[in-house]
Amino acid sequence: MEAELPMKRILLIAVFLLLTGIIFGQEVKESKPNKGFVVKTAVVDGDTIPSIEVPPTVINDYIHIMSPSERWEWERLVRNVKKVYPYAKLAGIKFREYNAIVKAANSEQEKHRLMKKAEKELKAEFEGQLKDLTVSQGKILVKLVYRETGNTTYDIVKELRGVIVAFFWQNLGRIFAGYNLKVQYQPQGEDHQIEAIIFMIESGKL
Repeated sequence: MEAELPMKRILLIAVFLLLTGIIFGQEVKESKPNKGFVVKTAVVDGDTIPSIEVPPTVINDYIHIMSPSERWEWERLVRNVKKVYPYAKLAGIKFREYNAIVKAANSEQEKHRLMKKAEKELKAEFEGQLKDLTVSQGKILVKLVYRETGNTTYDIVKELRGVIVAFFWQNLGRIFAGYNLKVQYQPQGEDHQIEAIIFMIESGKL
């Protein structure tokens, strides 16, 4: 009786292993993909390695649950950024365009004429739309102009219209609307939420 017990255990273990192998064999067979896909490859030290591009992902080290008031402020900021971001992008395009034209001018007189023409064109196309912006939207636009051009709005006005006009608009803006045309954009500082919103806009998440 004692001699038969180990043999029974051996048989049970053998049957268990056989069944396990069959089950896992079936699962592997069933999970094998029917079709493959083509990816880029790179050869490193003689080995061919798949190269797959993945979209960038923002990883936060913590999750902050917004309060109702914070949620309201965030949604308001999103609306404002979405409103003025297209104007800032266009400002960057126009700035580079007009800057190239001015640099190609043969004289100060021609430069002045070209700037007056550019001002007239911009006012005709955008003055009515920009007048409808709120104070908050205007402040964001001034920052985003710096983001797109690398120049403060004050420096752009100074370049296109002269120091006196720039000084006038700088002080008028600060008195009546709270604008500071000399403000710069700080994506890693106080403007990090605006930068996050722009990232979501450009990646199609907003």
